[in-house]
Amino acid sequence: MKRIASVIRLRPEHEAEYRRLHADAWPSVLATLRAANVTNYSIFLRDGLLFSYLEYVGDDYEADMALIAADEQTREWWKHTDPCQQPVESAADGEWWAPAEEVFHLD
Repeated sequence: MKRIASVIRLRPEHEAEYRRLHADAWPSVLATLRAANVTNYSIFLRDGLLFSYLEYVGDDYEADMALIAADEQTREWWKHTDPCQQPVESAADGEWWAPAEEVFHLD
């Protein structure tokens, strides 16, 4: 199992919409995440910063992320969620959700 965390800014004027979308996440998008071996997925919000945590239980992360990106319903979902988000200042060029470094873990 691989633990993955990432961050992105939430545009304050879109907070209500972002919360509404995630309160009623599309079942097809959730099914695609599960099919791509994503488990224990959470998004947290604090001071305009979204923090995402998930556990990946597959064998080919890149292929599974490509499966998600190829899904038509997921791409439609992103059309709704992406305008709510803004990459953090330290994100690499073309990077949306910026990976966070794990500095501590307790099992």
